[in-house]
Amino acid sequence: MVPGNSEIKTLGSLQEEQGPQTEAFRKIVFPFAIAETLVWASYYYSFPALLPAWEADLGFSKMTLTGAFTLSLIVSAVLAPLVGRLIDYGQGRIVFAGGAGLAALLLLLLSQVTEVWQFYAVWFGIGIAMSGSLYEACFAIITYSMGTKAKRAITIVTLIAGFAGTVSFPSAHFLTQFFDWRVTVICYAAIIVIFCIPLILYGCHHASKQARHSALKPSVSISKALVVTRAPTFWLLGLTFCLFAFDHGIVISHMLPLLADRGLTDDLAVLAASMIGPMQVLGRLTMLIFEKHVSVFSICCACFGSVFVASWALFFAGVTPILIIFFVIFQGAGYGVLSIIRPTVISELLGRKDFGIIAGLVSIGYMGGLAFAPIIASLLWEIGGYDIVIMTLIGVPIAAVLSLVSAWKFRPTL
Repeated sequence: MVPGNSEIKTLGSLQEEQGPQTEAFRKIVFPFAIAETLVWASYYYSFPALLPAWEADLGFSKMTLTGAFTLSLIVSAVLAPLVGRLIDYGQGRIVFAGGAGLAALLLLLLSQVTEVWQFYAVWFGIGIAMSGSLYEACFAIITYSMGTKAKRAITIVTLIAGFAGTVSFPSAHFLTQFFDWRVTVICYAAIIVIFCIPLILYGCHHASKQARHSALKPSVSISKALVVTRAPTFWLLGLTFCLFAFDHGIVISHMLPLLADRGLTDDLAVLAASMIGPMQVLGRLTMLIFEKHVSVFSICCACFGSVFVASWALFFAGVTPILIIFFVIFQGAGYGVLSIIRPTVISELLGRKDFGIIAGLVSIGYMGGLAFAPIIASLLWEIGGYDIVIMTLIGVPIAAVLSLVSAWKFRPTL
């Protein structure tokens, strides 16, 4: 049977759709995924991984050290809308590669610090680097260039990058055992230069080609792009992500001392911290199985429920250490899934047009939660030890769910 003209057109259109999609996954997604794994391992997870070494060698207090990390995340949050706007205008390559290159330079400087002001100055700069090279910027580039195919691409990136903590904690532990923390950060800088920057440049080159077919033109003026900020959903969504980031920020930045407080040895604490990444990947794989059968809202609620269970498991782990396993599983899975869903929630509730700047503004709350989590946890620890820190972790997901429900209720009509 000879196909008719309409059938030929249909087959042709399918091939046209599948061709660019295959190319996008091969030439954009996988380079970005590997690069994100390494940048997160090198200058985000390296902070909690090296925190005990800095405390011992530099003689700075835990609160002083975590204050520098807080500063870097605040800087990243403040710059997020500007980074998003640049990406909306097609400048993703400069932003992404520039952020990674700046981070490599600053890690080299970090290896030489001896004073508190030097430590803070370096992490201030790393905050600038983070704004252009972590998930927020990467997801904005993917959404800008791949349009409706962005969700699948983001999923693949986060499935691979979920192993960043698994790379960082053991590598930091190994290198500090055989050398010291200064050599460790130099090694991380070398990895960025040798592997990350070439991968980013390659991926961005092909993302620019893909953007010609799917990118939406940004609003002419900032005021038109920011009209969405008048909707209650925008603020409620920002609060929701802020609370969730605050929860996970406490866990990640204080991971090793938290686990030590529950009675784990150094080696077991490193092992447990290293398994958070694989559990993120497990959570994301589970989501892929059920995503067609449940709503995005339900998935978000499940994430909050997961970290709620994780916090209770951590609280009672001091009595029953086996509960650490449940803590690692539920904390990793909950956070891992939300990191995929977050861009989808933003585009679903607030639209895809001007996504870069809108996602950047929403991420101020998210990055703010990450930023203040380490230092607030340090303050709580000084007041009442890690028990009060864990009780705070138990309460945060409850508030986040209430905020999420309100955001969905007041969502604007797009």
